[in-house]
Amino acid sequence: MHDHGPAATLSAPGTGGAARPDASDDASADAPADVPTDAPAGGAAPPAPAPGATGRRALCLGAGVILLALNLRPALVAVSPLAGTIRDESGMTAAATSLLTALPLLCFGLLAPIAPRLGRRFGMERSLLGTMALICAGTALRLLDSVVALFAGTVVIGAGIAVANVLLPGLIKRDFAARSGLMTGLYSMSLFGGAALAAGVTVPVQRAAGLSWQATLACWGSLAVIALAVWLPQTRSRTRTSASAAREAAHPVRGLWRSPLAWQVTLYMGLQSLSYYAAAAWLPTMLTDAGMSAGDAGWMLSFSSLLGIAGSFFAPVIVGRRLSAGALATIGAVLCAAGFAGMLAAPAGGAYVWMTLLGLGQGAAISLALLFIVQRAPDIRHTAQLSSMAQCFGYILAATGPAVLGAVHDASGGWTVPVVVLLVLLVPQVAMGLGAARPRHVAGR
Repeated sequence: MHDHGPAATLSAPGTGGAARPDASDDASADAPADVPTDAPAGGAAPPAPAPGATGRRALCLGAGVILLALNLRPALVAVSPLAGTIRDESGMTAAATSLLTALPLLCFGLLAPIAPRLGRRFGMERSLLGTMALICAGTALRLLDSVVALFAGTVVIGAGIAVANVLLPGLIKRDFAARSGLMTGLYSMSLFGGAALAAGVTVPVQRAAGLSWQATLACWGSLAVIALAVWLPQTRSRTRTSASAAREAAHPVRGLWRSPLAWQVTLYMGLQSLSYYAAAAWLPTMLTDAGMSAGDAGWMLSFSSLLGIAGSFFAPVIVGRRLSAGALATIGAVLCAAGFAGMLAAPAGGAYVWMTLLGLGQGAAISLALLFIVQRAPDIRHTAQLSSMAQCFGYILAATGPAVLGAVHDASGGWTVPVVVLLVLLVPQVAMGLGAARPRHVAGR
């Protein structure tokens, strides 16, 4: 049970013990990801493990996390299938339409640093409830027949998602530390599932119901209403915390931005996000340029997202059981590399194969990025701050991906150079993944 004030929200330590801070690089590489390898710096005793959620509460909390995660992409992804209709009926330029899809990523990055403060001030459960309220408000705002309302609603939705992106890994660390791999898999699977659902059914729903694009976008608010209703009971839960833990939770982590391990986690998050969003923005265009119909090209992107569900679920579940996190980070990048190489060789002819490889590789990468945030932090306070750092930098970097890839395409006159750029970026992604996979905890006070 969990308290909501700043005294208790981010105070419960994780059950992962106290792995050696990254200021020391000689931690055992063979230790499991959440097994302590040494006492904390300074000789302090390891924090007592938090019990986490159990029984019926764990089931209710897990269902709530899945529903929250399902809402973190549909309201934004649904814009892409309707982009042509929105542009034609609103008179927006192509550049303005592109900004509409880039704005959420900028919100994710720029607003991520405020999420830990909100969690400390209002409590993690109440803050997450507020994110669903923002998504509902944003989708309602987009019902208005106004371009200004469309952009304003998108910013409100992006703000809600930005806070939830940061706080949910901390909640998994707090209440599911013993099952962090499984819950991270379910969480990231829900992210991909929500995106695939929005990409696949938005236009069919609009055509079947004869809705305007405003009403079609607003339909996704109903999913947020369901999540809000299911999550509401969680805001009544309480946790007892000691006075010292309460004082500790009230202060941000200091020195995290000087931690090499924190930067490895952050750069892995950023590079895999850049690869995903850049590819998602331009893969349909690459396929249509290769002779595929627009409808089939759009389906290929949805198909890739569906395969991403499998990759995102199984990757964190098998880490530490059959494969190390570093090996899986490498395998995920190799799958993506094979998919990109196939797009160079025969984009339309082998599209199903390339989309399968990309979906599995990108799904595994996003799950590992989230799992690294949970496992490389020694407690809930560090998890929230590391999540904020990784997603702030990561999503700002990702927001540049589609524009940079488009500029490279315009300069080179084709898709060969842009795809080669994506292939080259997989090399530092693997390097950061191998660094983030080592069983240590980030430094910071």
